[in-house]
Amino acid sequence: MAAARLLLRLAGRLESVSFTQSVCGLLGAEQRPGPWHTHCSLERGQLVLSSNPFPGASERLPIQRPLFCPFAALDQQPEVSKTEPLTNRGVDLGVAVILQSSDQTVLLTRRTCTLRISPNLWVPPGGHMEPDEEILECGFRELWEECGLQLPKNQFSCVLLGLWESAYPPRLSWGFPKYHHLILYVLVISQESQEQLQARIQVNPNEVNAFMWLGPDVAAAVVATEDGTRTPGLFSQDLPLSVCATELKDDGGTQPLVLPMPTLMRTTPTTAEEDKERIGAGTKFALQLWLQHLGR
Repeated sequence: MAAARLLLRLAGRLESVSFTQSVCGLLGAEQRPGPWHTHCSLERGQLVLSSNPFPGASERLPIQRPLFCPFAALDQQPEVSKTEPLTNRGVDLGVAVILQSSDQTVLLTRRTCTLRISPNLWVPPGGHMEPDEEILECGFRELWEECGLQLPKNQFSCVLLGLWESAYPPRLSWGFPKYHHLILYVLVISQESQEQLQARIQVNPNEVNAFMWLGPDVAAAVVATEDGTRTPGLFSQDLPLSVCATELKDDGGTQPLVLPMPTLMRTTPTTAEEDKERIGAGTKFALQLWLQHLGR
């Protein structure tokens, strides 16, 4: 059996996390509302988390899960998980890149509708971390594979933003979860402008069918509609009615795409049948962390 990718240091002991266990729950999430902070170390593709400092911990990062996290629900309904086929799978690791231009805009991509996980969802470039892969190595690989972007050396800096506990399907009402990931969001601050970066983007049509850049004002409005925490007082009358994006055409070229603001404000519906194009809940959390980094 492969070594566990995610370990938790609980009561001084290293323990693996089973597929149906909530990472946030094991770290004490039920005691107070999130986000919470966790001490962590990552070496050769293995992530160790603890609610307390420990030798070798190099970062202290915020960690969050959605209010409707199915693994949190399973913690409260253990009899449900016992009815599903037993699995030896643990929790997989993923990396997502929040690419910031020198204009202080960030890149989001729309996943194709044919993907098994989170189709038609707006997310930052990212994906599954391979065995023995480091965080930045994975992030830059995904940036290249999905967007065709390679950043010039010495023209960017990186900051670890936080962790998101992700499930698909995202709600227990959609069905029993088939995927369980812990996503590490990495802010990559480029010295190049949005125009310079956009000129080099060549999206992979098997994974991405559109992309857009969000500025702080629109991002703040999107964050304010984070599932379960809608705060109407944060909306600004100065917001645009729509956002310009770029969509892939069937012949491989691109064309302008106009996204109405209500599309960006959608939240995760109760049933899969109601799901439409939207920005993912984890992406909203990452945008919130990005805005905090900017001091907004």
